[in-house]
Amino acid sequence: MVKSVLIGTFSVWKNRKRTAINGMIEPLLSFFSLQTVDLIDGPHPGSEKIVTTFEHYQNEKLEKKRISIISLLMYPFLKNIRNNSTQLSFKLRDFLSAFEFVLRSPKKYDLFIGLESIFTLSGIFLKQLGFIKIVVYYVSDYSPQRYSNLLLNNIYLALDRFCCYHADYIWDVSPAMHPARIKAGLDPKKSVPVILVPNALFPSQISIIPKNKLLPDSLVYAGTLGSENGIEVAIEALPIILQKFPKASLHIIGGDAELEPDLKQLVKENNIEKNVVFHGFVPAAQGVTKAIQKYMVGLAPYRAFPGSARWYADATKIRLYMGAGIPVISSQVPPLGKVVQEKGAAIIALDNKEDLASAVIKILSDKKLYEKMRDRAIAFAKDNTWNNVYRGALKQMQLKTG
Repeated sequence: MVKSVLIGTFSVWKNRKRTAINGMIEPLLSFFSLQTVDLIDGPHPGSEKIVTTFEHYQNEKLEKKRISIISLLMYPFLKNIRNNSTQLSFKLRDFLSAFEFVLRSPKKYDLFIGLESIFTLSGIFLKQLGFIKIVVYYVSDYSPQRYSNLLLNNIYLALDRFCCYHADYIWDVSPAMHPARIKAGLDPKKSVPVILVPNALFPSQISIIPKNKLLPDSLVYAGTLGSENGIEVAIEALPIILQKFPKASLHIIGGDAELEPDLKQLVKENNIEKNVVFHGFVPAAQGVTKAIQKYMVGLAPYRAFPGSARWYADATKIRLYMGAGIPVISSQVPPLGKVVQEKGAAIIALDNKEDLASAVIKILSDKKLYEKMRDRAIAFAKDNTWNNVYRGALKQMQLKTG
């Protein structure tokens, strides 16, 4: 019986608030709402906040919040780092803050869930010291070629293998992760059990509006604006689509002060300013569903870059599209795209403007195909809830919550 849970994870802070960009904080807190849950929140490099906080929850309510002394002592070494990439000083902060929290805590924990390797590493050592019973290595992002620096990449792979060998269970968000580990050198005979724990939705994120309220010939892209996600491909495909559907529109949900100007310039160069709308960043995950649900086709044009983590990760935007009943066009990159294609709710298009435009035109030109894909999307989303996913994971671990 799981009565006490400790979670070590990361988040991005903006405007003095934790954003929706974080390591599964909301779904985990919601699922373990009846348990005693303690959270170690290590702000991600690039956040406006860099000090780790310790939070205590009971019945989904935050009852106590403390600041990590370790992170305060390390503040002079962290404060000038503004790059949101991996920073060794932040990793050291996370590792030490987990020890600080447990040593300051009066109780032991039935379950420790560590997002990524550093928090899991600390959990493994704390288990050896008798503070934790079961350690879960929860992996939301993996790539065998994570870093261009060979030494740094080897350290990353070594940490991942150590966690795979010494945690009690691995929770992978994608079925492509563990085969990639094995190909990169992990010995499957030494690995602890792997449980597929894909990303999911809250019931409030599964919201379908009537077909007659959809914006005709509309496309939506929801997510971050980095090149690896293929937003440029979507923009460049639109002029081709407009030849067949002159009133087609592309709606971009997501904002980035550094990347957005170049994308708007690309829109201008293609003379499609009237057909592209930048809606900006939507802070809450539930808010994204409301922002996208009136559009007809969801785009996930991830670029086929060698070494990209997208080949192995779960594609949250596709799940959000499903929750809104939106048929999807995905590139060949994300594993989830192929799964949804098999379910009849997606079309796979290569990551170039011609193939993407052809797929869009195919869906918008065939009313029966569109309605069939919409029905399949709604069916897919119905059971894709966080409660179902986590309940299934604990069942495989033969654990019950109180």
